[in-house]
Amino acid sequence: MSGNDNIQVHVGTPEDMGRRFIDAWKRAECDEAVSETNLTFRDLETLLAALTPKRLHLLRHVRHHQIPSIKALAAELHRNYKNVHTDVEALTRLGLLTRTPDRVVAPYAEVDARFVL
Repeated sequence: MSGNDNIQVHVGTPEDMGRRFIDAWKRAECDEAVSETNLTFRDLETLLAALTPKRLHLLRHVRHHQIPSIKALAAELHRNYKNVHTDVEALTRLGLLTRTPDRVVAPYAEVDARFVL
């Protein structure tokens, strides 16, 4: 389930990231189309701190609505502007949101998160 509309979220080490990169490189060398996006967190606690329930709700809302600004998003979510701005900045740094001068966009339809207990 990879592709442009999906981001795969992992808990792992830099070595895990390297293995995924090498695997993708080898597949590309064999002329296999490789189109995947991965996001790796060092531990489950970091992942859960980054993808809080409010941030996941914000992502879903942005994915399904045209959002012209953070101010408009805060109003639609009935949340404090400063908190929404903080969440948008964090999600943008992670690559889960993109911003243009006139839009906030959630480019991924699916976030596939996996972790080993």
